[in-house]
Amino acid sequence: MTNSSAISTPAPTVIPTSLPAPRGLNIRGADVSSLQRAQDLGQLFYDASGTQKNPLDILQSVGVNYIRLRLWVNPISGYNNMAKVVAFAPQVKSRGMKLLIDLHYSDTWADPGKQYKPAAWAGHNLDQLKADVYDHTLDVCNALKAAGATPDMVQVGNEITPGLLWEEGRISNNDFTNAAALVKAGCNAVKACDPVILVMLHIDRGGDNAGARWWYDGMQAQGIDWDVTGLSYYCYWHGDIAAMQSNVADIKARYNKPVVIVETSYIFSPGNGDDEPNVITAAEPCSGYPASPTGQANFFNAVKTAIKNAGGEGVFWWEPTWVGTPGNGWDPANLNGAGSQWDNQAVFDFTFKLNPNINWWTP
Repeated sequence: MTNSSAISTPAPTVIPTSLPAPRGLNIRGADVSSLQRAQDLGQLFYDASGTQKNPLDILQSVGVNYIRLRLWVNPISGYNNMAKVVAFAPQVKSRGMKLLIDLHYSDTWADPGKQYKPAAWAGHNLDQLKADVYDHTLDVCNALKAAGATPDMVQVGNEITPGLLWEEGRISNNDFTNAAALVKAGCNAVKACDPVILVMLHIDRGGDNAGARWWYDGMQAQGIDWDVTGLSYYCYWHGDIAAMQSNVADIKARYNKPVVIVETSYIFSPGNGDDEPNVITAAEPCSGYPASPTGQANFFNAVKTAIKNAGGEGVFWWEPTWVGTPGNGWDPANLNGAGSQWDNQAVFDFTFKLNPNINWWTP
């Protein structure tokens, strides 16, 4: 594995752009996994002055230097599969931004509540699944490399707190053996593709220090090494910002690896931009941050400041471009029939204009 100190050197973390000199966090990211479908449907985006522009350019202009794309194995919709991601990724690299690939090892959403095997791997035993993970990971990485979009970082699994590829890879009774074997296969494939690519291990637990320690201790005890520690942090579910800051500081010191909050977001309105009910609709879902454009920006500023103060490496906003585009639903089996449950957590409002208060620089 690449030594974890590699991320603190200029080459892997400082991204040369024509933007002002970086202030604060090295990794200033956005997960725009739904954007390709939105653009294919003709969705337009506008900067804070109301000028229509490519949303990647808009995000870059307010500090984004890293893009995250999820990748499912064989989703029914076809979106977020290998071919689609490989087609989209060069847009990221051509702008001088870096690329994080988020491998779900599933045909649909994989998270702490569900880690279901892809249909093509159904019935496979542990040894077969290890080969599946290795081959799929290497295939994805090599395809991106061939397209001129070699990833800078790869997540081996998405929020794999309970393990992955259930049931074989489920973590049960504190037994990490099978999950670690699958993770190791993914890590080895990333390094076989290119040893410079950073491996991230990602769980939720952004504000849960005991839970984060339990998981990373468990993986470490199985001999798993990784380059970057990834945590999700949503104040609705993971505690207050102070708890997150404390956790990031502790986890960084405990494992001597860079820590990234690889998912966060906040609502700008309790309202809705389409017909799909939203996940969060409270007027003030987290204390001190009303559901308003200003509240959204203030929350993000507080998160960035906390990460910086904890010595964290960076942050990704999850789906800042997932506006209410008809036909761009959350369900890969029913994109046209489902809508966005996240349109009030985008950084573009219900008229698709950028929140003028939002930027990725650290205050």
